[in-house]
Amino acid sequence: MSSRRSSRSRQSGTSRNISDEQITDLVSKLQQLLPEIRNRRSDKVSASKVLQETCNYIRNLHREVDDLSDRLSELLASTDMDSDQAAIIRSLLM
Repeated sequence: MSSRRSSRSRQSGTSRNISDEQITDLVSKLQQLLPEIRNRRSDKVSASKVLQETCNYIRNLHREVDDLSDRLSELLASTDMDSDQAAIIRSLLM
């Protein structure tokens, strides 16, 4: 794996090499951030599984942000812009 990284690094012009230990550490940190994996009983999860779950988690977060944005737009559209409720929403967004 490190030989593939080294050749890619040379091809991209990057001189910094990331050690296997650093990759393991980063994967471990990602694993701690992911609820789907963090809540499992087993400590052994492959790096590829952690990366897959990270991608899924980020996609889900994007969907949640989009959904909340849509809900906020609907709320603002149905609110009198001079009302106390609108002022509270504006203060939260600032």
